Amino acid sequence: MRRNRAPIRVIAPDPKYNNVALAKFINRIMLNGKKSTA
Repeated sequence: MRRNRAPIRVIAPDPKYNNVALAKFINRIMLNGKKSTA
């Protein structure tokens, strides 16, 4: 049997610009958990 689907995570908007698309972009670029470097 297949397991349940993973729940869709709510992405918090970027604190500086209050933008969800920008937060997604930074999370994709991020290396080793360093958002400031990304």
